[in-house]
Amino acid sequence: MEDKRLLTIQDISCVGQCSLTVALPIVSACGIETAILPSSVLSNHTAQGFSGWTFCDLTQEMPKILQQWKHEHIDFDAFYTGYVSKAQIPYILDIMQQTSRSGALRIVDPVMGDYGQLYKGFDDDFPMEMRRLCDGADVILPNMTEASLLLGIPYVQEGYDEAYVEQVLRQLHALGARNVVLTGVSFDPSKLGVACFDGQKVEYYFSERMDVMMHGTGDVYASAFAGALLRGKSLLQAASIAADFVVESIRQTLPDASAHWYGVKFEKALPYLISRL
Repeated sequence: MEDKRLLTIQDISCVGQCSLTVALPIVSACGIETAILPSSVLSNHTAQGFSGWTFCDLTQEMPKILQQWKHEHIDFDAFYTGYVSKAQIPYILDIMQQTSRSGALRIVDPVMGDYGQLYKGFDDDFPMEMRRLCDGADVILPNMTEASLLLGIPYVQEGYDEAYVEQVLRQLHALGARNVVLTGVSFDPSKLGVACFDGQKVEYYFSERMDVMMHGTGDVYASAFAGALLRGKSLLQAASIAADFVVESIRQTLPDASAHWYGVKFEKALPYLISRL
């Protein structure tokens, strides 16, 4: 297998096991050289549990970094984006265009909401801007909330069927992505999974639903997916490995969940991920 270099673009929460502090070790553990471009730096993540946080926006650094990379002739086989701001999307598109190796993959996790709500800090028009990042992506990884925001349709939490999911997949594909991996899909209360669509066929994978809510699992999933895909796994294989890795990460956290409330102990599950590759 030829060595690959991936650039991941998202925020870095110094404490909290999410975003870049998850993406860098997980993709690296998959055997992929991992470069980073922080979109912002936070002292800790912003989910419930911490009383506050510091925030430093790095938007204005992006064009400077691009110019230096061009000077150094630095380029990438893949791009994986996570939490970014509206103002950063034009810069990110420019970076992708100017530093892509031939056939470079674009993996977009359109991080912007969960449980039917847009994250605080995003304007109502942010989903329409995120569409620009999805257009031309090789894979997009929205959850059910993000799918509804991208499409401008009501969020449906439960009670949907395969026909509904497949309609959503086709609408997401029409935004311009080559492949769609819809996460958080469930037709059975005991199972949680993903639906993959390549423009022709829909494939599903379900794993055990863990009856617990833990921060950062979406970032763990997207990072494992990106690493597995770059290792040559198919769309469904990468989606399945990532789903099982999240479940294993949660299992590793459960014995200490009350004290370790701010994320999952994905580090302890890395041997499992490596074995699946």
